[in-house]
Amino acid sequence: MFLDKILLITGGTGSFGNAVLNRFLDTDIKEIRIFSRDEKKQDDMRNQLKSEKLKFYIGDVRDYGSIERAMRGVNYVFHAAALKQVPSCEFFPIEATKTNVFGTQNTIDAAIANNVERVICLSTDKAAYPINAMGISKALMEKVAIAASRNIIDNKTIVCLTRYGNVMASRGSVIPLFIKQIKEGSPLTLTDPNMTRFLMSLEEAVELVLFAFTNGNQGDLFVNKAPAGTIGDLAQAIKDLCKANNEIRIIGTRHGEKLYETLCTREEMIKAEDMGDFYRIPADNRNLNYNQYFSEGEIDVSKVDDYHSHNTAQLNAEGMKELLIKLPVIQEAMKGHE
Repeated sequence: MFLDKILLITGGTGSFGNAVLNRFLDTDIKEIRIFSRDEKKQDDMRNQLKSEKLKFYIGDVRDYGSIERAMRGVNYVFHAAALKQVPSCEFFPIEATKTNVFGTQNTIDAAIANNVERVICLSTDKAAYPINAMGISKALMEKVAIAASRNIIDNKTIVCLTRYGNVMASRGSVIPLFIKQIKEGSPLTLTDPNMTRFLMSLEEAVELVLFAFTNGNQGDLFVNKAPAGTIGDLAQAIKDLCKANNEIRIIGTRHGEKLYETLCTREEMIKAEDMGDFYRIPADNRNLNYNQYFSEGEIDVSKVDDYHSHNTAQLNAEGMKELLIKLPVIQEAMKGHE
């Protein structure tokens, strides 16, 4: 499906972009364009991979002109550019809005203007029932993408979305922090040991995007079914694998954090289509006939539950070890403690 095609990845120097490159660089794809603001990371990627298939574009999704120029001739777009850190978005919510909301609108507009075939926008579980600025901006990003999808003439450009939970060992996540603390001999800092999070690998995140790419209709949102576990068990599993005896210190829930994360709200689960390892949530395609909103009811939402990290399949510390041991960052950390 990618034979002789050109793929653009916004935010392409991040964890997801690197995982996509590992998946596609040795295939028959014609070209992969990396679009981001960080020239240092682009240069590192260029020198490390040394591939003629890779093309680098310095730019910012906030700037329509820069993303539009990078979009010319592109067949497919994976839109991963975002401000993702909860604390920084709390302090700078307007900056999160500029990147996550307006940046998404710019990306979709540029894709439509250049007759791109498919755009997959990456979202997060924090967009479901959001309580922090990052989640709110991502929730609005989803609304922007779905609203844009309604107005695309003749479906020349298909816009759909993915939403996933914590990606293990991605930049800024807790696993690299725990490993760093183990190496330093300092306490492992836990917010709440009973806090649960979904667990998925970068490779699984890429597979979700590819599933959306293959199966997505206009405005669809795709969610993968993933196991979850407590942060307490995660810390213990990493300690066991690294044969470490660091103290675990409880520091309390940080501002903007949830006890558990929701991947699908009950309002979404009403209409979700079970596709095996994934849920497809079709877009709400009602028009501006307000009777459809105020006088025509739907199924009773009390009859379904959210899909969240407290009620999905739960892994204990032993179950987590089976996932963790596959991660390169864990394998490297284990070597240092053999």
